[in-house]
Amino acid sequence: MTLSPPPVSCGIDRPYAGLRRVGRTNWPAVGHAWRVTSRTRRALADLERKVLPPDIAALDQLRLVQVPFVPEVRLHLAEDAIVWWARMEAEAGAVLEPPFWASAWAGGQAVARYVLDHPQVAAGRRVLDLASGSGLVAIAASKAGAAAVTANDIDPYALAAIALNANANGVTVTSSYGDLLDGSGGDAELVLAGDVFYSRSMAERILAFLERVVARGARVLVGDPGRGHLPTDRLDVVASYQVPMADAFADPDINHIDVLQPRLTF
Repeated sequence: MTLSPPPVSCGIDRPYAGLRRVGRTNWPAVGHAWRVTSRTRRALADLERKVLPPDIAALDQLRLVQVPFVPEVRLHLAEDAIVWWARMEAEAGAVLEPPFWASAWAGGQAVARYVLDHPQVAAGRRVLDLASGSGLVAIAASKAGAAAVTANDIDPYALAAIALNANANGVTVTSSYGDLLDGSGGDAELVLAGDVFYSRSMAERILAFLERVVARGARVLVGDPGRGHLPTDRLDVVASYQVPMADAFADPDINHIDVLQPRLTF
């Protein structure tokens, strides 16, 4: 099964390289909450229809599987995320967001593994999973005993996938739609993020956000396999994982993943 959408030639710094870049949806201010909720409900119904039973295989469908590096968690993942994306666009007759939620990305797997191996990090705390995607990290935090977990994303299909995956794992996760990067994480005591340093502009915004979170006294953990925009001079490594290729990722560029936290500079 393909767990990492980019073809091998894309490399770890260029998810979906060679394919068109798709802009984020700008929702209108009026009726914002209703529109997002309505679209998420439709997305959830759509995903539920496309989940395959265990004994059937199809590249353009979802399958409920154990995450290789985090077998405590099961996710509905695409057999092939590129084929899945093509099917979604063909059905919609429109350009859609890349389905980042349909793969278990390396950094998210590392953060989830760390949280489950060190449950005291999340236990009893309010947790925010930033750019949650499939909800993997949020689910791990809930399993580790977090008091409350919020999974944030700006793709309604991601929010639908998070709901589907949380239900499959028997945990409670609150979804949050929108771009949170101009704030400081609300009242979250722990902010988690996997694979968020994938472009220069995003890395700058993410780092500023995470440093504001740390400045107000919350803890931050991020997972990254060494992407080119990772600000290594501003982060300290908390844990490192060597991942067997046959067990973890379809992308052979990835065999080492770090869990990091921002370095205090004030």
